[in-house]
Amino acid sequence: MRLAPVLLIYVGTLTGMNAPLGKLAASAGVPAPVWALVVSAGASLPLFAWLALRARLALPRGATARYVVLAGGITFVAANLVLFLALPHVGAGHMGLMFALSPLFTLALASALRMQAPGRIGLWGLALGFAGAVLIALTRGGVSQGMLWSLAALAMPALLAAGNVYRSLAWPEGGDPIALAAWSHLVAVGVFAAAIVVMGLPVGALAQVPLVTGTQILLSAITFPAFFLLQRLGGPVMLSQLGYVAAASGVLVAVTVLDEAFGPLAWVGAGLIALGVGFTVQDQRQGGLAAESRRAIGRT
Repeated sequence: MRLAPVLLIYVGTLTGMNAPLGKLAASAGVPAPVWALVVSAGASLPLFAWLALRARLALPRGATARYVVLAGGITFVAANLVLFLALPHVGAGHMGLMFALSPLFTLALASALRMQAPGRIGLWGLALGFAGAVLIALTRGGVSQGMLWSLAALAMPALLAAGNVYRSLAWPEGGDPIALAAWSHLVAVGVFAAAIVVMGLPVGALAQVPLVTGTQILLSAITFPAFFLLQRLGGPVMLSQLGYVAAASGVLVAVTVLDEAFGPLAWVGAGLIALGVGFTVQDQRQGGLAAESRRAIGRT
């Protein structure tokens, strides 16, 4: 169990790097679907290598096949596409903060589906987190294109939340989490590859940022094995904190490395999100979430 907190910081920090790397790729002209393909391809490599070593490469069938298609489509196709499309318009720091909303959105969706509502503290957490996100969006200045992209960025944590709840409700009987993740990422690879071919997107743009591309592939490869180890050692409640660590690391890199600046109002919004997160964590500790809701949040 002593390893679990270390893994939480490790995996969360690496996850937060996705937004800054994505911004660098977008600045070099790499289309969003191309970069999303790089992320899922990098994640698939170690997962399928592990499955091959354990002779577990059987094709998914029936409910499992339906599961990997829907889980991959929601979490790795739709959510990542929103992330990398919005990045050039709102910045890596802003998208990093959106990761912190994923557990909050998951809690809201679980409550709407009557998977036992959160307590009063949890409801305050939801309200504060959403208010903070809207406040950050308003810092983009009036009803402008930047503000609209900022509001559209809220779709990413919403999609992650939908994926969390779906994976909890539809998890196949006896499903191997590594196999499910590998095939879900492969679904994303197939979708993005098809989109790239149909739309004629320039894959060659990756040659403009070879170091960034290599770093992203390596990052994806070393993140997911540790993610599943964290899930096994720390359990769903600890794993649910992943989005918060990712948000902190993403903002830190955006401010210190990419020279992104946040105005006073944006920092107030970030503070409201942090406060909302704290309320939600306290609600979890007090038993405000049912076991099913915890599993949903834990698979962020």
